[in-house]
Amino acid sequence: MKISVIGCGYLGAVHAAAMAKLGHDVVGIDVDSGKIARLSEGRPVFFEPGLAEVLISAIESGRLRFSTDIADAAGAQVHFIAVGTPQKRDSHAADLRYVDAAVQSLVPYLAEGDLVVGKSTVPVGTAARLAEMITASGSGASLAWNPEFLREGFAVKDTVSPDRLVYGVPAGDEGEHATALLNEVYASAIAAETPLVVTDYATAELVKVAANAFLATKISFINAMAEIAEVSGADVTQLADAIGFDNRIGRRFLNAGVGFGGGCLPKDIRAFTARAEELGRGESVAFLKEIDAINLRRRQRVVDLTVSSLGRPVHTAKVAVLGLSFKPHSDDVRDSPALDVAVQLRGLGAEVVATDPQAIENSRLRHPQLTYSTDLDETLRGADAVVLVTEWPEFRELDPVRVATLVRTPTIVDGRNTLDASAWRAAGWTYLGLGRP
Repeated sequence: MKISVIGCGYLGAVHAAAMAKLGHDVVGIDVDSGKIARLSEGRPVFFEPGLAEVLISAIESGRLRFSTDIADAAGAQVHFIAVGTPQKRDSHAADLRYVDAAVQSLVPYLAEGDLVVGKSTVPVGTAARLAEMITASGSGASLAWNPEFLREGFAVKDTVSPDRLVYGVPAGDEGEHATALLNEVYASAIAAETPLVVTDYATAELVKVAANAFLATKISFINAMAEIAEVSGADVTQLADAIGFDNRIGRRFLNAGVGFGGGCLPKDIRAFTARAEELGRGESVAFLKEIDAINLRRRQRVVDLTVSSLGRPVHTAKVAVLGLSFKPHSDDVRDSPALDVAVQLRGLGAEVVATDPQAIENSRLRHPQLTYSTDLDETLRGADAVVLVTEWPEFRELDPVRVATLVRTPTIVDGRNTLDASAWRAAGWTYLGLGRP
């Protein structure tokens, strides 16, 4: 099929490359000429495992190209809207300017039977409003909403082989036409019997934000239990194991630590709360405000634990911070707990040296006041405390005996509860985890 993808940030670039990998003829459109130039050379503007290889292969095959001219979207049968919906500066609500602008700029190039497909995460009610805009244009095109469920670090796989598909479509013949086109787009996933939910606009919009809200709730729940464990002497990791055996609960995402971050969960739960309040049902999701508060408290707890562990005034101490991205296998530092911890420690006067396999440059752009190193040994050398805040494999696999020869004081704060506490203590370390004795 001929497909256009409007917006070539994280979501759009991955989606465009994955659609070309599936055999479609794809053009990616973005107003950022620098971004388009890099993508056209097969060079992503962010780190995502496997994406560069897929980009290069798709470009060389002739199935994928990029442009800054929205007119190049003309002739495509399906147009995906994949622009960002950041949090507004003056509120928790989502900023829909980019979504609206993308649809408005696309309208003149739509033809009878075309399908505009929303991928961006938006407040419920947005799709219905955009559908009216498209109908009023007289183009004969229609709208569907197809939320994304990408995990950073696994985004290409999640697009090519999704764990479910959700279509929000209008009623009647228009909805049947939209479903048929989307089934053709995702023919390989349909053939693999991927679960498919065909529903209305509002439900499709709510699926994504509800999923993120539930995930955030699960993470903050175990972090709340960590707060109780710390004052009662319990071990939150054993607690998580025990309740995780209950198949109604499950063990996944019950790892207590410094909390969640990134460009999705924090802003999405805030936007969900703001939209619920606009609809007069703010009380229904009022608990999400506490979820957000718990999450932010855990960052402060890591900072406090680190400072209290120092055997000297904080302004005379060197702290090695391991990790800057909000999760491993990503260079995304948006609302990153790891970067926040490093900045707070620096603000208290500590000499902070931070390292990360991928996120140093993005961190430097946001916080040039920090000291960064690409050399792990140099980061650790002479440290009075080590703080692990992003669970990259190279950090999880550190040899505590060897690392002890580099630091000044063998104290480690495990902000992800990912290390073997017994092994580190046996090597002479003071090991401090979250919610652990």
